[in-house]
Amino acid sequence: MTEEFNVPAESTDEAAERRDEVVARVRDHAGTIARELALLQGGDYGKRTFETDRGEWTVKYEAGELQFLLFEGRRAETYVVSTHQPPDPEALADAMTDYGNFVASFNEYVRSLDGVLDEVPAEFPEVASTESVVAERERVLGRVREVADRMAHQLARYEGGEYGTWGTRVAGNRWELKWDEGGASYLRVGGEGGIYLLSQYQPPSAHDVRRLAEDVPAFVEAFNEYVEDLDASLDGVAL
Repeated sequence: MTEEFNVPAESTDEAAERRDEVVARVRDHAGTIARELALLQGGDYGKRTFETDRGEWTVKYEAGELQFLLFEGRRAETYVVSTHQPPDPEALADAMTDYGNFVASFNEYVRSLDGVLDEVPAEFPEVASTESVVAERERVLGRVREVADRMAHQLARYEGGEYGTWGTRVAGNRWELKWDEGGASYLRVGGEGGIYLLSQYQPPSAHDVRRLAEDVPAFVEAFNEYVEDLDASLDGVAL
């Protein structure tokens, strides 16, 4: 019985070494294809599949570097190059019999792009300037900002505290002014999800400014009525 264990086991070192040599050469060669694809497709990462008579080859790259090369044959799939474990030598050998066809498919794809951009025009119409509409929008919003800041300062004096909100309805819409010690923080029309006529971020569209600015006087009048009511609430108080 013990004689069976005296038979030496064959070493896999030679097969593994040869496999690693082939994978290294493929990684270098297919890495060139990955870099060309990255230049062509743009972006930091991507992948593309190429068909052959025996199956499909998929190249995946990131930052222009080859991430994996996958061969999907008729019977099995083999990661010829990957960031994980190396391929089985027999599977690698089978895939490599089709590697030349994969390269030919890639080259054919590149050649198919020859002349694609030959008839694309390189002259374009003059681009219209938004300078005048932006300037007019800033002028209108500047006036709105001035009156909103004055309202904010009055509210800060009356309400106290560091910040607060005051709102009313104008033309069927909810108008809300948020204030702090520095002035108006925002002026929003339409409640949650509405339009910010004033904010700390991007300005509203010119169409929204035109539509809503017409109701600003009514908003100010509603505020003035609110203040008058506050005055009236103290009428007749004697100490």
